[in-house]
Amino acid sequence: MLVLAPYYLWRMRRRGGYSDGFGQRFGAVPSSLPPKSAGRQRIWLQAVSVGELLAIGPLLDALHAQADREIYLTTTTSTGYRLAKERYGAKVAGVAYFPMDFWCFSARAWRHVQPDLAVLTEGERWPEHIHQAARRGVPIVAINARLSDRSFARMQWVRGLVPGLMGGITRLLAVAEEDAERFRQLGFASDRVTVTGNLKVDNAIAEIDDEAKQALRRELGFGPNDLVLLGSSLWPGEEEAVVAAWERARRDSRIDRTLRLLLVPRHAERSAAVEAIVAATGASYHLRSRGAARAPIEIAVGDTTGELQRLTQLADLVFVGKSLPPHTEGQTPVEAAGLGRALMFGPGMASFRPIAQDLRQQGAAVRVESAAELSDMTVALLADESRRNALGAAGRAWHRSNRGALARTVEVISVLLAD
Repeated sequence: MLVLAPYYLWRMRRRGGYSDGFGQRFGAVPSSLPPKSAGRQRIWLQAVSVGELLAIGPLLDALHAQADREIYLTTTTSTGYRLAKERYGAKVAGVAYFPMDFWCFSARAWRHVQPDLAVLTEGERWPEHIHQAARRGVPIVAINARLSDRSFARMQWVRGLVPGLMGGITRLLAVAEEDAERFRQLGFASDRVTVTGNLKVDNAIAEIDDEAKQALRRELGFGPNDLVLLGSSLWPGEEEAVVAAWERARRDSRIDRTLRLLLVPRHAERSAAVEAIVAATGASYHLRSRGAARAPIEIAVGDTTGELQRLTQLADLVFVGKSLPPHTEGQTPVEAAGLGRALMFGPGMASFRPIAQDLRQQGAAVRVESAAELSDMTVALLADESRRNALGAAGRAWHRSNRGALARTVEVISVLLAD
């Protein structure tokens, strides 16, 4: 911790928003958290950042509806903390930062929170947090659990340490059989690993009506009939690839409608870097964080948090980020598919491999291998409305057929709380 502290302090200062609740990282809890009351079970739910917080929305609603249970919600990032307070503050007993995973800080938080059940989301495995649960006899469940290629490879190198570090997890609810098998190979007993599916598929998609879409188009500076290419949750290097694809497509004579570009970086604090990229094109542009555009523009940058679902509904074609080399993990394609958008992603979808494979097999998505292939496919799809519509319809059908993870997850949690 001492060695890495300068780097993390610099990173926290650069990202901003860390002063509020800073003591909670050392095991303090909000003064607003009420004492635990008799007859009510307390669930400590940890979701690391924005993506995980959005995914647990339906689960949190289901748990909140049960009068004998209350939720203490923690998160790790400053953007996640703001979103948790805004979206879920009225539904939980408290919102706080997750303590650093060291004995003294974790133990301090556990003494105050006193949960009856601890829940971890997706790729989170905090050894000290797990240890604190085990020594108190509190069950701990990992929901939407997955193991990326990189994490699995790393954990195999220290396979002998896995039972001691993470053996205290009571149940692992995997998103797919591939993830479940990886957990078994690392030493988790088969009866502790269950495939429940991906909660993100069960997440409610709030589709906006045509009037709201047109209002959003005007705010971005787009015309009512413009085609829109969306670069969704982009990582460094991908903005340039999507911009190049857009520039090529807008010159193609087969595309007879005005083509606009909407770039949404995965991290809003990268807006300055993204602005430099779009400014270099010479095209007119506007950043969403600066309010409504005052004139028509060619490129919009969605540098805000929590708006991706709304912005996706303006798109005619979507490219999902963190998937072009050198990136390998991918971002979720679930919402774009559920919204019926024609969908592309690169070869690096390790964190969503089963979903990506299903989408491709069902004709709901196209995989591109490189930036050059992205340009080719962008032109081909924007010039072929019927193919875009077929991809979108297949995405909606896939989304409908894969729901149910929420009910299975709630059932396991109820069993653990009843034991």
